[in-house]
Amino acid sequence: MLPLINKPNKMCLLGSMEKASSSFLFQGDHKESLYWGTYRPNVYLGIRSRTPLSLIAGLMWIGLKNGQYFLRHVCQDSDELSTYGWTAHNGRDYGHQVLVDHGLFLTTSFLKEKGEGSGYGGDWAVRLDANCERSSISDAQGSTTHLFFYIADESGKSITMGSHVPSSRGSVLLASGSHDEIDDWELYLRSEDNLEIHRAGFKSTTMHNLSDLVQQAVATNAMQTGNLNLPDMTEDSSNIMIYQVSIKTPAQIDIVFLSGSASKNPTVEERISKLTGPMLSARLESKQKEFEERYDQIFNVNNKIDSKELSVGRAALSNLLGGVGYFYGQSKIALPKGFTQKNGDKYIPYWPAALYTAVPSRSFFPRGFLWDEGFHQLVIWRWDVHISMDIIGHWLDLLNSDGWIPREQILGAEALSKVPEEFVLQYPSNGNPPTLFLAIRDLASGIHAKQFSDDEAEKISTFLERAYIRLNSWFQWFNSTQSGKYEGTFYWHGRDNMTTRELNPKTLTSGLDDYPRASHPNDEERHVDLRCWMLLATNCIRSIAEFLKMDSALEKDYYKMSNQLSDFGTLNKWHLDDKIGAYFDYGNHTEKVRLRWYDVQDKDTMRQELLRETLQPPQLQLVPHVGYVSLFPFMMGAIPPESWVLEKQLDLISNTSMLWTDYGLRSLSRTSSIYMKRNTEHDPPYWRGAIWINMNYMILSALHHYSHEDGPYKGRAGELYDKLRSNLIRNIVKNYDETGFFWENFDQKNKGKGKGARSFTGWTSLLVLIMAESYPTLHR
Repeated sequence: MLPLINKPNKMCLLGSMEKASSSFLFQGDHKESLYWGTYRPNVYLGIRSRTPLSLIAGLMWIGLKNGQYFLRHVCQDSDELSTYGWTAHNGRDYGHQVLVDHGLFLTTSFLKEKGEGSGYGGDWAVRLDANCERSSISDAQGSTTHLFFYIADESGKSITMGSHVPSSRGSVLLASGSHDEIDDWELYLRSEDNLEIHRAGFKSTTMHNLSDLVQQAVATNAMQTGNLNLPDMTEDSSNIMIYQVSIKTPAQIDIVFLSGSASKNPTVEERISKLTGPMLSARLESKQKEFEERYDQIFNVNNKIDSKELSVGRAALSNLLGGVGYFYGQSKIALPKGFTQKNGDKYIPYWPAALYTAVPSRSFFPRGFLWDEGFHQLVIWRWDVHISMDIIGHWLDLLNSDGWIPREQILGAEALSKVPEEFVLQYPSNGNPPTLFLAIRDLASGIHAKQFSDDEAEKISTFLERAYIRLNSWFQWFNSTQSGKYEGTFYWHGRDNMTTRELNPKTLTSGLDDYPRASHPNDEERHVDLRCWMLLATNCIRSIAEFLKMDSALEKDYYKMSNQLSDFGTLNKWHLDDKIGAYFDYGNHTEKVRLRWYDVQDKDTMRQELLRETLQPPQLQLVPHVGYVSLFPFMMGAIPPESWVLEKQLDLISNTSMLWTDYGLRSLSRTSSIYMKRNTEHDPPYWRGAIWINMNYMILSALHHYSHEDGPYKGRAGELYDKLRSNLIRNIVKNYDETGFFWENFDQKNKGKGKGARSFTGWTSLLVLIMAESYPTLHR
């Protein structure tokens, strides 16, 4: 463990957090401008405000697959949409999304603006365009498409149903109500097409089961009347209003939400006109053009990629920004083993908290993940530094008085509904890579390099000053809880040293899940990746302290820590294998382990179970598995450019028998004894060979760095950089073009085919920065 800095007491720490979260950076015009948004990434189209009890709105539709009807609402791979996702989204007031569902083509456009007469947060509009591929529609259904648009009040306030259904063209009042933050509001629909509207109203305190409410209401009515419609009935004091719009395609529908005292305002008709029909068309066209021009200006890729790649890059950015969500709730924190509450619960609730964050995948991981978010912010801060600081600020608000942040955020019933039970509890002894320092270091370095305007630089400086005490506390949590036996060594705590079912006990806390570590976990372990994350964090905080002229004692301590962790000789002493020039973990390890079937007595019956067998006793040694972990010192620029070790790293990277493929670098060498091995009977390989974009991006960043550093390996680093960059871009674009999705990882054994969660924009959106040749600041 490195020497601890004097840690602020709990009252001081909590007070400073409140001060930071209430700073002018995230209040006033900034806060209001982000009030409404597509902040419900787990549904195909979901709108809410950044407030705990919000009005929420969203879209459902009836899809037809294999002759059967299905209700679409929540993003899920089992729906088998050909594609869905944002082709344009600016993170603030505009987005355009394309959805293709077995012959039904839907586009959703979102526009927000603050006009005269608008209440807090302004007004917003949704345009729905529907078209059908005639050959895929049955004769019985004809070309009728059933869309459902709903609005609901999470606070439980009743909503007034509109007085009539459309009998002629023009705007129709669907619903009205009142909300504490925006005063009175009204929802209108306008379409030039013939349509039929049916309605239903429900009273409910929960919103995560809206699909069930609609499905049950339509099914019951169909059994009673033979019609596939909502029943045109509302419960007393309904706070959920759902409108079924049945249309013959092609058709276009505009839905407008007006905030403020709409019914009393003489500008209502004018505001509706501005956000519907031809005027909305013009506004959407203008916003699309503005988005494309801004993308070209910020990422400047015109001479680096072709037009097809350009459109895929825009989609990657848009899906990341369109996947930003707002969540509110309480994490469940596991009690120490053997402890339970009086009611039997094995957890205690965290405080009620808000989180504004990007998500890795709208269908599979529609919630906040700490280690993913640092990579997300590398993209987002370049697009909109104010949104990025706001997101980082929300994450730092989750720091407890010990300096710990729960690594997976499951806030609210909607988020909880998508999480398997075994992953819900968060363990306060367990960390996660502090990747937010990647983006924070960029912000600090950008001020040093005068990359920001004076106004932006002032706000970033204020943000860093407010965040400093939290960053210090976060670092000290790692320094005190994840330290190894010897000064300057670290290991990921939380590995299961009693398991008999895993080939190699997982290290979920590292973010690299099943990447092979020491076969028999104990406190002698040293993890090279964690040491490198600590180096990054130390350098980052030291840089901020120097720039802001913070407390001199803190600055001296961080200067000392930075020098200790930067010492090349110490790094090599703890982690380098001199023979092959690779960096490894250290621990109690044997290569002679395997999974085999055992007969196990279970009460009166015998059953077979796949259990681990150790054929040779483990001993303390370097853990000889070449892969992403081996390259962490290289990724962080910790190897001097003239060192022979750098040449060996380039050898490992370029070796096709080990890491190199035509689609990106494998996570684990083909020579590893655990390469592509299952970890349990039901646990296929994850980080044991697949190609992951976040780590490839970091390796690419290091190659780019060393290709610009004077030294004997400059030219070779440049050649590998060009080849790896080209391979990554080509493969991600090819997969998107062929499948309509960005993928979680890529199959190095099957021509780079996308694997894992589809619609995984998350850190796969780093494609944007790879195209732009824009990399994090890792080096002092």
